[in-house]
Parts: sequence; structure tokens; C-alpha cells
Amino acid sequence: MRVIVYGSLRQKQGNHHWMTYAQLLGEHKLEGYELYDLGYYPAVVKGGGAIECEVYRINPSILTELDELKKNSQDYERELVPTPYGNAWIYLYKHSVEGLRHIKSGDWLKRHEEN
Repeated sequence: MRVIVYGSLRQKQGNHHWMTYAQLLGEHKLEGYELYDLGYYPAVVKGGGAIECEVYRINPSILTELDELKKNSQDYERELVPTPYGNAWIYLYKHSVEGLRHIKSGDWLKRHEEN
């Protein structure tokens, strides 16, 4: 099974330790989604843009841990999407993004470069 990460779970980010036992398959630009800034982590919703992601192969226990991490916030739901590495789970933000800062580049790692 696979998962797409786009924010604090990416390499060199604060929550990447959750991916310690995952295998990086590669980077991917996922079309049809928009990235927003929630402060310490991002929100992704369906939209007309594209987001920069990393795709990982994971085992069921990692998915369970990620579900718990995301469930604690009550802000995300998991959806299966196609990638060049096969279908992967992505966590989508469940609430309105109105008033949140849109990260136009779609890249969480470059969020501070945008005004």
C-alpha cells in the first residue's frame, strides 16, 4: 500500500519521523489539488492547481498510525488517488479553506518564499 505526503510528513520536515519505516518511491506533482497553510501543517483540498508530494510504500501499521495522527485533529479524511507508483492514500482537509493562505506553488517546502 502507498501514501502521498505533502507537508510536515515530507523529508526534512517536523513529522517525517512517522515515515521512518516507509520506503520512498519518489516525488510526484499531483494535479487537481490546492495547498493551504494551517500554520504548522498544511491543508489540501480538491481544486484547479497541483501539489508537490512524496509517495511512500507503507505497511498497514504505518497507515494505522497516520490515521490516528490525522484523526486526532478531526480535520482530514483519507482518499485513494492514482500516482505513477500506483494508487496511494492522501489525506484531504474536510473544512472550508476560506480565509486560509493559499500556497500557490503547491509546495509546502517553499511556503515561506511566497507573499
